Amino acid sequence: MKKKSCISFVFIVLFGLSAQAQSKKWTLEECVNYAVQNNISIKQTELDSKTAMIDKKGAIGNFLPSVNANASHSWNIGLNQDITTGLLRNQTSQFTSAGASVGIDIYKGLQNQNTLRRANLSIVAAKYQLLKMKEDVALNVANAFLQILFNKENLKVQQEQKAFNEKQYSRSEELVKAGSIPRGDLLDIKATVASNNQSVIAADNALLISKLSLAQLLQLKDFENFDVIDNTSIKDENNILAQTPTAIYDKAKEIRTELKIAQTNLEIAEKNVAIAKGGFQPTLQAFYNFNTRAGYSDRIIGYGPNTNNPTSIIGYVQETNQNVLQPTYTPILGKALPVFDQFNDNKGQSFGAQLSIPIFNGFSARNNVERSKVSLERSKIALEQQDLDLQRNVYTAFTDAKGALNAHESSIVALESRQESYNYAKEKYAVGLMNSFDFNQSQTLLSNAQSEVIRTKYDYIFKIKILEFYFGIPIIKN
Repeated sequence: MKKKSCISFVFIVLFGLSAQAQSKKWTLEECVNYAVQNNISIKQTELDSKTAMIDKKGAIGNFLPSVNANASHSWNIGLNQDITTGLLRNQTSQFTSAGASVGIDIYKGLQNQNTLRRANLSIVAAKYQLLKMKEDVALNVANAFLQILFNKENLKVQQEQKAFNEKQYSRSEELVKAGSIPRGDLLDIKATVASNNQSVIAADNALLISKLSLAQLLQLKDFENFDVIDNTSIKDENNILAQTPTAIYDKAKEIRTELKIAQTNLEIAEKNVAIAKGGFQPTLQAFYNFNTRAGYSDRIIGYGPNTNNPTSIIGYVQETNQNVLQPTYTPILGKALPVFDQFNDNKGQSFGAQLSIPIFNGFSARNNVERSKVSLERSKIALEQQDLDLQRNVYTAFTDAKGALNAHESSIVALESRQESYNYAKEKYAVGLMNSFDFNQSQTLLSNAQSEVIRTKYDYIFKIKILEFYFGIPIIKN
């Protein structure tokens, strides 16, 4: 019994959590913050920032010395020089060599310094690019969020219109039975109800597609259960239209990320020119080398004390005498050291400085400079174009926002007129002074006016947000 109770409790808890997760409605702030953390484009741009940091590490590494070690071992088979006597013999000799080298740039035409400065600028540019991507995603999320709100209100209008016409159809059936209106009016209303049903289906599909669009921006898979808060209030609290386009443009030039990106790219191009010019200058590098070697012949079969000098050792080789059946072991003239002793005795060192002066390199350095200068001119033009684009976008956004406000105010006036006209038509239809076709036309015009008010409302809100965006007001206040 207890086991069943536990199972029931767990089931109720899990079901409650699942229902709560499905019934969650997102605010605009939650949508923007989630998109900034999970959007794929933002993640890709973050990787660019990491690449810029790696490039900076490489630029710092140019100031550090380069250290390299090397080793080799070889076998010489056949006629070669005896490593102990210096004579040519048919034998197998082994040679081992090892070494290490250290090099450091003392002067390289300031290329290392300019490369580091360029790497720092690239990091700044990557940060601006990431910020720009986050701003774009936030703006897209706000647009998709408002589209959902518009589709929700439009669906509600269509559903109310359908419900009203269904009631009107039921009432008309009674009037037809009573002989108050002709049967043709009933058929007109029936066709209107069918048209309303299609409008509801279309509005519901539009709402589903808008939810899918926002869910994709948020990288959510379960878009069918995704929903936003219906009573979201987004107002023009900052009264941005009280500003002049010139004032908004001047503020945008100070804060807009796209201008900062273009300016940073111009500075990077200048550093590229300086790096290319460094190719004309001489380079000075200090170096240090260490090396050692050792050899071994297969004729040496062992080592032993030197009878003439007990403090030293000598190698012995195996000799075959044609008159003696047994081989003899002959000491090698001179001192034959073991391998490790040879490494110690044969070590050598060298150090110094190397100066390299470029005289002619097939116009490589000159072409690099010219190519960098072309890129610099492109960056200057890009900055100028970005400034022109910003000015045009600000003035366009200001004009669009004012136009959207006028359109919304006009739609409200039109709705009031359509509402009065519909109320008058309703009274005339009730006393038989208007046929069903004209009454349905009045009703359709009212529905269109209601939809137009909703459309212009959210169009105005979004265009105000764009204008605030250029003025430095974020989409959401964290």
